[in-house]
Amino acid sequence: MSIKVTPYKDSDLNKKQQVTKMFDTISKEYDGLNRVISFGIDVKWRKKVVAIVGKTQPENILDIATGTGDLAINLAKTNAKEIIGLDISEGMLEVGRKKVANKQLDQTIQMIVGDSENLPFSDNTFDAITVAFGVRNFENLEKGLSEILRVLKPNGIFVILETSVPEKTPYKQGYKFYTKYILPTIGKLFSKDQSAYSYLCESASIFPHGEALNNILRKIGFINVNNKPQTFGVASIYTASKQ
Repeated sequence: MSIKVTPYKDSDLNKKQQVTKMFDTISKEYDGLNRVISFGIDVKWRKKVVAIVGKTQPENILDIATGTGDLAINLAKTNAKEIIGLDISEGMLEVGRKKVANKQLDQTIQMIVGDSENLPFSDNTFDAITVAFGVRNFENLEKGLSEILRVLKPNGIFVILETSVPEKTPYKQGYKFYTKYILPTIGKLFSKDQSAYSYLCESASIFPHGEALNNILRKIGFINVNNKPQTFGVASIYTASKQ
């Protein structure tokens, strides 16, 4: 399954190349703008992901689409011995490596360039795998999820944190107004790449969420699939495991 959105900038590039170029471009401003756009609530959501993963006491964790490493760094609180943050954007990883070094977590967290749809790991490698605000950027969603299932250990946990669209009034209307008018305006004011935030808004609005994403996870082969809406439904945390 490939999610179709308006091309980010260069229609001669495929989605994977476009996403890489986009995040390389906005990497230096991403963290600050992310806090502004989400009013800082994304920090709370990540803490919930860490709590879910921490209950399983993982030895090793793979954080896919790690970006600048926010979730990977927080996952160090699980006391996992090894955390690998993987991302397709070297620009985002460069920022993340500096953050990891500043936190003195170099011995625990490794940040590597990699493709979520062709993971450079053996079958059944990781106790836990996470993706925060990244699955909607997969060029082929089902291929990426299949790769995650492949490298997850049996009984391992997979957690997704992703934007979603509120179902109830007035949150649904408020969300649409915010993403259509407010968020792009913030992007224009603070970002040198306005088209990046237009892409992020559009991709969030059309990406399958809730039971639709649950069904895709089940189709791939995940079990114990569940999702919990966060903050009136503007984001959701999905959990799944492997038989």
